[in-house]
Amino acid sequence: MDISSSSFNMTNYNETLMSENTSRTNVTAVIYTTVFIVGFLGNVLVIYVVARYTKMKTVTNMYILNLAVADELYILGIPLIGTNSALSYWPFGNFLCKVSMTADGMSQFASTFCLTLMSIDRFLAVVYPIRSARWRKPRVAKILNGVVWFISFLMALPLTIFSGVQDKFNTCNISWPEPSESWSLAFILYTSIMGFFGPLTVITLCYLIIVIKVKSAGVRAGLTKRRKSERKVTRMVVIIVLVFVLCWLPFFTINIVNLFYVIPESKVNAELYFSLVILTYVNSCANPVLYGFLSDKFKQSFKEVLCFYKDVTTATKDLVESRQNENPCFPPHGFSQIRKLFSLYIYIQGLHG
Repeated sequence: MDISSSSFNMTNYNETLMSENTSRTNVTAVIYTTVFIVGFLGNVLVIYVVARYTKMKTVTNMYILNLAVADELYILGIPLIGTNSALSYWPFGNFLCKVSMTADGMSQFASTFCLTLMSIDRFLAVVYPIRSARWRKPRVAKILNGVVWFISFLMALPLTIFSGVQDKFNTCNISWPEPSESWSLAFILYTSIMGFFGPLTVITLCYLIIVIKVKSAGVRAGLTKRRKSERKVTRMVVIIVLVFVLCWLPFFTINIVNLFYVIPESKVNAELYFSLVILTYVNSCANPVLYGFLSDKFKQSFKEVLCFYKDVTTATKDLVESRQNENPCFPPHGFSQIRKLFSLYIYIQGLHG
């Protein structure tokens, strides 16, 4: 009786555990997929509108373009991480492990450095508007963006050198040389200071000086149209920086805390850490939404791109219906693909004519 009861309880426990694991895997898959789709499409849209429209090629937008590229690179790691999470091992080999870890590190550094450049640019635009005019050019911003990626690659080199698929667990991770604990400690401090807290200090100083300057300027004179425009851009950059800090600060904080107080392994702690990692990805898919809400030019450009296909389709349909009214012999809505394309061609020619 005891044996059968014990056997039943064990079977019931295993079924419950399997059900929980399956449920957790499904939730993880949904979260990863949602963040990936929103982040990927959103940042593609940002990259397209800045590259496509001349009106979008401002200094600030050059930095936003670079930030979108960094976000896109970070987002592209989700399918690999999601697969690894679902399978509980790394199936992509050693080379992709190194590429993934390097790209992940580079994108994190590039994002932080890009936000720092944006903040310095706002500082120059507000505090030294005339003196900095010769340097605040889109061409200069492009060069600085290239420098950001070069420095980010150098900063991420330890990941390239020491990452790989570990034989024992078949996972993609960092294998530090001995003494491994010292190397791990040094790397966490190095990435936290150089990739987050250091740049955050520079950003904070920039905006403190901007606030002081704006307050003193506001007392002396009213807001001109140009100054209002600069304030709107500054406000957008500030909000982007704040969202970045809110999404990344918990992740870096928990890593620093773990250096001095070893966080015990448990289901709750594992899920907490997973949530913090997901939060960093959420930042990358939130940025395009912020641009759309905070910038009139981005909002207008997004609408132009997203509504183009809809407008063309509607115009083509209207054209066909008008032809039908003029000529009853004109084919009904079930016309062939060739005639669809021909009608679209006529419409586009009319636009440019």
